[in-house]
Amino acid sequence: MLTIKRVPTVLSNYQEDGGCGRNCLGKCCLPVSKLPLYAFSSTGKGEVSPDFFLNTLLLGQWEDRVSKGLFRYDVTACETKVIPGDHGFVAQLNEGRHLKKRPTEFRVDRVLQPFDPAKFNFTKVGQEEVLFRFEAGEGDEAYFSETASVDKSKTPSVVAINVSPIEYGHVLLIPRVLDCLPQRIDAESFLLALQMAAEAGSPYFRLGYNSLGAFATINHLHFQAYYLSVPFPVEKAPTEKIPLAGDLSKAGVKVSKLMNYPVRGLVFEGGNSLTDLSDVVANACICLQDNNIPFNVLISDCGKRIFLFPQCYAEKQALGEVPQELLDTQVNPAVWEISGHMVLKRKKDYEEASEDYAWRLLAEVSLSEERFQEVKAYIFEATGLVESEEEENDTNESKETSYQTTPVAPHFPEGCLVLQ
Repeated sequence: MLTIKRVPTVLSNYQEDGGCGRNCLGKCCLPVSKLPLYAFSSTGKGEVSPDFFLNTLLLGQWEDRVSKGLFRYDVTACETKVIPGDHGFVAQLNEGRHLKKRPTEFRVDRVLQPFDPAKFNFTKVGQEEVLFRFEAGEGDEAYFSETASVDKSKTPSVVAINVSPIEYGHVLLIPRVLDCLPQRIDAESFLLALQMAAEAGSPYFRLGYNSLGAFATINHLHFQAYYLSVPFPVEKAPTEKIPLAGDLSKAGVKVSKLMNYPVRGLVFEGGNSLTDLSDVVANACICLQDNNIPFNVLISDCGKRIFLFPQCYAEKQALGEVPQELLDTQVNPAVWEISGHMVLKRKKDYEEASEDYAWRLLAEVSLSEERFQEVKAYIFEATGLVESEEEENDTNESKETSYQTTPVAPHFPEGCLVLQ
């Protein structure tokens, strides 16, 4: 069994005490609670204004929790810069996140592990850390309610703050929290994450997922998300389209492979509906976790573009194959780092950060070309994807997300518009 000393990030103020935690998200408290509810519409209709979900609700309530002192440090005070070079890697000095960790033994050779109620999980989070419930509405229109009773027939999905944030607006999406699902992708939860990205409606608000073995630190199903008003380097990287044959090609889902980027990965986009795209990527993730292959996912461009990265850094680290100079930085390359947002814990590393350093670190994450092709074959077989032998005119394309959206203001007026 491979094990590695790990110091996982503290995600909740109740992570270390193990108690119920004053009005928690467990079965003892949540079923009789009333929480704000944002109910989204599958049709995109509703009386909610287009910028309400991200600006007024999510970021506005996140700032409210800042004012209440629920975070362990002020992430907005962390230094951030774009590293000079062709790729535009972003470096952040976050010494507070480094200091707010606790030692543990974390198993890295099993992507799927059973949920353990004795360990920290999100049912122990206090309800003051929850911003709102995020669930599908019963009708065709989206709506928001400041107080909504929990339906005892189904477990709620919630959006909560990450008390050790990486960036402005850092939150956790916790699907069906009372079901106590381990950190593993399923089709329903993955679609929920894409719907959250779609509701946010900004290319600067992304969601990410880390599997066990790829630097997830809590074995309770969750996605992370935050707002950063610059393009990620991976979003600007060129891609080469993989020509497809068969039904999935007709469904409009396009698959490409990353080019000229230190981590090998697949890019999924298109689809005749959000569900079409979600189902393909969810099945790809299920294939990886069932084959014990650690992976990270970036949900980009309002849920319309998804990056999938199988990785091997933790395994190489446990086997002593990562250069000591990279280990000394104590950077665990999870989805944000792989996407090009380097969260550095030492001032020395921040001041000396270079494109060469970022490239060398991420190159250790990547599968070899031979292994990547093997894994791609697993994914294609599991999802029913079939490569076409016909040449297409748009191979070697360079696809970039449009970043014309006006950046979100850092502060919001009090008095949010709500629909009762």
